[in-house]
Amino acid sequence: MTSQAIEGACALAWRNYLLRHSGISENDNRRSALFRDVTNLRDAGEYDFDLLQIAAVAYLKKLDELHDDRHARLAADQALAEGLASR
Repeated sequence: MTSQAIEGACALAWRNYLLRHSGISENDNRRSALFRDVTNLRDAGEYDFDLLQIAAVAYLKKLDELHDDRHARLAADQALAEGLASR
C-alpha cells in the first residue's frame, strides 16, 4: 500500500498541476522532485493517502511560486502538519 499511496498522491497532484500549466512536459524535473519529496514524507512515517496528496499539492504550489526546493519541502511539511492537527 505504501508504494500505491506515493504513486497515487503524486499522480493526482501532477495531473492537476499539468492542467493548470499547459506548457509543461509530462517528464519535467518537477515531477521527479515531487516524487522524491512525497517518498521522503512516506519514509518519515506518513502513510495517509489524503495527507500525502495535500502535501504533494502544497509542494508543487510552493515550488512554482518560489522556484526553490527547500521552501517547497517546508510548505509540504507544514501542510502535512496542519492536516494532522485537524484530525
